[in-house]
Amino acid sequence: MLKSIEWEGNYLVIIDQTKLPEKIEYVELHSVSDVYDAIVSMKLRGAPLIGVAAAYGVLLGVLEGRNPYMVIEQLKKSRPTAVNLFRALDEIQEVIDEGGDLVAIEEKAKEIENREIEASNRIGDTGLEIVPEKARILTICNTGIFATPGIGTALAVVYKAHEAGKLKQVYSLETRPVLQGARLTVYELMEAEIDVTLVVDSMAGILMDRGMIDLVIVGADRVARNGDFANKIGTLPLAILANHFKVPFFTALPTTTIDLSIKSGDEIPIEERDPEEVKKVMGHYITRKDAKALNYAFDVTPARYVAGYITEKGILTPPFEL
Repeated sequence: MLKSIEWEGNYLVIIDQTKLPEKIEYVELHSVSDVYDAIVSMKLRGAPLIGVAAAYGVLLGVLEGRNPYMVIEQLKKSRPTAVNLFRALDEIQEVIDEGGDLVAIEEKAKEIENREIEASNRIGDTGLEIVPEKARILTICNTGIFATPGIGTALAVVYKAHEAGKLKQVYSLETRPVLQGARLTVYELMEAEIDVTLVVDSMAGILMDRGMIDLVIVGADRVARNGDFANKIGTLPLAILANHFKVPFFTALPTTTIDLSIKSGDEIPIEERDPEEVKKVMGHYITRKDAKALNYAFDVTPARYVAGYITEKGILTPPFEL
């Protein structure tokens, strides 16, 4: 299985996800700026993976001789919605505050990575409990090996269901505008010889109406204390459709994605990205170059639509405890 991130002792190696599915291209990150640019440009993305990369980014900053606190502040500005980024950086800062040296920072970064790998496996095992026999699962975006250092969150459940012989079919929404579902999810599931069918984002309704979906499982980038959660744009209408057609709707996430400091989804910052992403598909304009476009990267799904939160600690229900 491909590995999306690897620490090589004094630099970081990632798969450049913007080059998929045409090719697998490994990129070396030797500086904080390299890590920052990789996160902003989405060469690497996915809440758990961003957190791990940021932790190693601080380590690279120390190796460069930079002030680690300034490095942490720089990396916190890379993307605003995924809470794993901020949690990982806060953990690294605690080590620095306690006088930790380069070795201690590296150990903490590896600890964060290993924790997310283990969480992926446990999420998959937990989610297996709610997967029916011959399951047909619908998902959005990419929540697998390109979103975490392990086997994923929502896709971890898919992998475990496949291994257990419970999976019949996966439907992957293409996930405009950057097409993470089409480019990444379809790629990795086909590599794992899992039966996956690509569908356009607006097809979810007819699939549910025709009884073709048994379960919807999505990821999450930040979960509020009351259970509202931010995920890739398009998740909210997917949840509304699932509830209308009485299809169980779950989100899968490590507990590091739960932000107990915010009460509800109204407090989750929503990233707005470059409108050019909406106006293009794979670098080619699909509208007039001077057309206006709006590009919210995430939406917020209210807790009332969620059947359960699949985590490494079991299937949880809100409100989550402080």
